[in-house]
Amino acid sequence: MEFLKRNKAAAAALAAAAVLIIAGTMNGEPGVVFVKAIRICLECIGIG
Repeated sequence: MEFLKRNKAAAAALAAAAVLIIAGTMNGEPGVVFVKAIRICLECIGIG
């Protein structure tokens, strides 16, 4: 925690990342990413 007190830029980046993760989760992005990951995996093994 002391690192964040000394490094204001790291604290700001961490806060921005948390806000963007929450916004993406509320927007339904985990489901979209999961579907894309499944599609890519199926293409890699030659099923899709």
